[in-house]
Amino acid sequence: MIPSGNSKANIDRFLGYQDEYDRYRPEAPPLVIELLSNYLGRRPAHVADIGCGTGLSTFLWKDAAEAVTGVEPNLDMLSKAQDKLRLLGSGANNVCFVQGYSNQLPFDTGSVDIITCSQSFHWMDPDSTLQEISRCLRPGGVFAAYDCDWPLVLQPAIEARYNRLIAASDDLLTELQPDTDQASKWDKEGHLGRIKASGRFTYAREIVFHNTESCDTQRYIGLALSQGGIQSLLKLSPTSLVQDIAEFSAEVEAFFQGRTLQVPISYRMRIAVK
Repeated sequence: MIPSGNSKANIDRFLGYQDEYDRYRPEAPPLVIELLSNYLGRRPAHVADIGCGTGLSTFLWKDAAEAVTGVEPNLDMLSKAQDKLRLLGSGANNVCFVQGYSNQLPFDTGSVDIITCSQSFHWMDPDSTLQEISRCLRPGGVFAAYDCDWPLVLQPAIEARYNRLIAASDDLLTELQPDTDQASKWDKEGHLGRIKASGRFTYAREIVFHNTESCDTQRYIGLALSQGGIQSLLKLSPTSLVQDIAEFSAEVEAFFQGRTLQVPISYRMRIAVK
């Protein structure tokens, strides 16, 4: 039973492509540890990563906290994270993954030092989620919602074509999907304002930074195709975007020409201290 305040359409949006998501999406950069541990003022005893997906932002903490819990409502994404954890064996005994929801967390009151939402807070009801995060955080605990900017920085024509591809998939989803099956999200630009307006934190601000990762033709195309709107459309109508994807892929391939490049990834973090 999905608790009140959660959207089944938002959760189901991430069904069935956990392998592609994990293969192509960026891992959380190490700077996240430094920023949040500094704001906390010490090494965290317990870090919780909410809406953790396949664990790309969870495993980051395995050597930087005493205990790490990833919370994810989607069973496909959760199973991928658990598979990765099993492969690590005894190297990550302090990490666990559980099914759960952002406004009904499986933690005692005042028991968590740092709570993060990486690429996920915009899918959650902000009011009930912030209330629950505040309940779980210790006094002085830190909450951070951070996201990377899409598309990744590359070249104007390719970035413009990426944006057209995403827009086309969103338009077609609106036409083809029943209203009850359509996912809904909150604008990321409003995160900081909603955090401040909640009245549950003593301090809040935005931090902007970047990381670099290796990227080639396959990864840049894979990142685009791992976006939830495109995946949802491909399930409904596999041939709808064939031409658009082919043109985008050809342009990306022509740019990379078999090269692997270091590509900057821009991040925006909204951070708050209880």
